[in-house]
Amino acid sequence: MSLVEVTDLTVEFGSLRAVDGLSFRLEEGAALALVGESGSGKSTVAGALLGLHRGTGARVGGAVRVAGTDVRRASDEELRRLRGAGAAMVFQDPLSSLDPYYAIGDQIAEVYRVHTRASRRAARARAVEVLDRVGISDAARRSRSRPHEFSGGMRQRALIAMALACEPGLLIADEPTTALDVTVQAQILDLLHTLREETGMGLLLVTHDVGVAAESADDVLVMRHGRAVEHGPVGAVLAAPRETYTRELLAAVPRVDAVRTVPAAAAPSDGPSAEPAAGGPPADGLPSGGPPSGDLAAGDLPTAGASGDLPAAGASGGGPSGGAVLEATGLRRVFGRGKRAFTAVDGISLTVRRGETLGIVGESGSGKTTLGRMLVGLLEPSAGTIRYEGRPHTGVDPAVQMVFQDPVSSLNPRRSVGESIADPLRARGDRDERGIHARVTGLLERVGLDAAHYDRYPHEFSGGQRQRVGIARALAADPRVIVCDEPVSALDVTTQAQVVALLGELQRELGLALVFIAHDLAVVRQVSDRVAVMREGLVVESGPADEVYDAPRDPYTRQLLAAVPALDPELAAARRAARHEPLAV
Repeated sequence: MSLVEVTDLTVEFGSLRAVDGLSFRLEEGAALALVGESGSGKSTVAGALLGLHRGTGARVGGAVRVAGTDVRRASDEELRRLRGAGAAMVFQDPLSSLDPYYAIGDQIAEVYRVHTRASRRAARARAVEVLDRVGISDAARRSRSRPHEFSGGMRQRALIAMALACEPGLLIADEPTTALDVTVQAQILDLLHTLREETGMGLLLVTHDVGVAAESADDVLVMRHGRAVEHGPVGAVLAAPRETYTRELLAAVPRVDAVRTVPAAAAPSDGPSAEPAAGGPPADGLPSGGPPSGDLAAGDLPTAGASGDLPAAGASGGGPSGGAVLEATGLRRVFGRGKRAFTAVDGISLTVRRGETLGIVGESGSGKTTLGRMLVGLLEPSAGTIRYEGRPHTGVDPAVQMVFQDPVSSLNPRRSVGESIADPLRARGDRDERGIHARVTGLLERVGLDAAHYDRYPHEFSGGQRQRVGIARALAADPRVIVCDEPVSALDVTTQAQVVALLGELQRELGLALVFIAHDLAVVRQVSDRVAVMREGLVVESGPADEVYDAPRDPYTRQLLAAVPALDPELAAARRAARHEPLAV
C-alpha cells in the first residue's frame, strides 16, 4: 500500500473548482513536489491530505488515503490521530503558525502530549530533542525562547521540529523556503533531505520554485488550474518537458548563470499567467519579458575596496549614461546604545546614475533593507550623507520612492487602491481632485491594471496585482529613483517575471534609476547593471553584474552562488554533498 493514494480528487469552493480530478501516489520514503503558479490548486491538495477542508464549506470529492486512513470517511478522532502521528504539515509562514505568547519548546511539547499522552517532563525533553535534531544550537536554552526571538530560518526549523515530534511517516511542506534567503533555504532543504534519509519518511513538497523541486524531490507533478499538466521523475520532466505549459514555466525561471541581454522591446507572450484572487479582477497579463537594463561591459568598474564604496557606472561602459541622481557617502546606521548597540550598516558609499540599476544582495540581517530605507529617507543615518540630484538629503524626498516587499501590509485594507495611489499626490500639495483621479487611473493602466480598479480594495487583488499597485503608488510622485525592497520574493516565477518586465519597461520609458534589493541572486543578475554584495553591514564585493557572478572574488559571494538551487537534480545533489554549512541559522 502506498503512503499516499489520491484518486480523482476534486475540491470546490462555491462555484470555483480549485482541484479538478487529480490523481497521484507517493510511496514510503519518496519525495513528490507539487509545482505550479499561485492559484494552481497545489496548497488546496496539501490541505485535502489532512482533511483540513472539513467544516469550511468546501466540497471534496474523490478518494484520499494517507498512511492507511481514508481521509474523507475518517471520524474526527481518526483525523486527529492522523495529524501529527501519521502525517504532519509545515506551513509557509512560521510566524503566523506559531503562537507569539508561548515559548517554542512549550508549543512543541503540547503537540507531543496531545498525541502521545506523555508527561510534561517527557514532552519537554522531546521538544529539546527535536529542536536539537533540526539544528537549533543550545536547544535546551533556546526552547524557552518565543517566536520573535528566532530568525526566519530558525522559526522554520522550529516548525519542522514540531512536525517531527511524533515521528510521522509523511511530512507535507507547503512553500517552506519562500521567504528565506538562499543560504538559509539551502540549509532547510538539506535538513529535509537528511531527515528523509535517516527516518524513511515521505515528503510532499508544495512549491512554486522549480529549483527547490529539483533540489528536493524524486518526482514532480506540475499543476495548472487544479489539474495535472505533467507528472514524472524530476530529472526527466525538467530536462525534457513534454507539455508546453511546463516549458513555459521553466522558461520563466531566472537563471543565475544567464548573461544579460538588452531586450529590443516588450513583446506579448502566450506564456502562463498568474491566477486571479477569488472574485478579483483578471490575472496579471503583462509579458514575462527579458531583463530591463542594458549590458555593462565587464572590467569597466573596479571591485569595491574595504571602504564599501560602490563606483558609478561610466557612460563608456555601454551602460546607462547621464548624471548621478543618488549619491551616498559613508552611510552608517546604529540601533540601540551602549552594550546593546548594533551596527546594521557600516560606512557604505554609492552612486546611482539615471537609467541604471544597482542590485544589492545579501542574506537576511546583512543590512540591505536598512540601507534601502536610509536611501528613501525612512531612516535617518547615524553618520554619512545622501544627495538627490545634487541636493542634500532633507528627509523623505518625492524624487526617491520605494516599492515594499509585502504589498498587503503596505496598503491600507480599509482604503481603495486608488486612494492609496493618490496619497503621494495629495502629500505634495495637489488639490485638483479631478486631476488626481485622472492621474491615478492613468497609472493603474500603465502598470497593467484597469482604470475601473480605482475603487477596489487590496484583498480583491492577486499578489502580483497588489505589487503593481505598489509600483503605481511609487510612480505617482514622478520619482527619479525607485528603491525596490524584495519586490518579487513572495511571487511565483511567472508573476515575478511579469513584475520584473514591468519595472524594466518603466525604467526605459521614464529614465528611472533603480536600486533593486533582493536575496534572489538570479533575479538580481537579470535586472542589474551593477551588483553589491552585503554582509554584516559591509559591502564585501561590487562591480558589473556579469563580472561579479562569473568571477566572484570574495569567498562569501562564492558561498551565496553555491547555495542557489540548480534545475539539474544531479548538480543539486553534487552541490549538497559539497556544502559544509553548519545547520544553525
